Amino acid sequence: MSEEYGNDIVTVVDDEGNQHEFEILDMIETDTGRYVALLPIYHDPSEMLNDDGELVILTVKEENGEDLLLPIEDDDEFDEIAEIFEERLAELYEVEELESPADN
Repeated sequence: MSEEYGNDIVTVVDDEGNQHEFEILDMIETDTGRYVALLPIYHDPSEMLNDDGELVILTVKEENGEDLLLPIEDDDEFDEIAEIFEERLAELYEVEELESPADN
């Protein structure tokens, strides 16, 4: 990870050198690797309003003794890891699925 400010906040540098701050919501390790679920942190309220509310899920790779956060390239792997995070975070934050009007 590029730079850590604490247990829950990391700064990630993208390919263009732009820094982005994230809150780490959860971390898991599976047989295929280590993964993190991140939530963007915005300092400008207008950026927060434009956010789609989706988690950022990245894989953690070690290179030269440093952890790097990288995109998950394989769609099936991403879907599997996203499902694990959704279940874990739903339990952690006691999220209940809302019934849509069509379900009534």
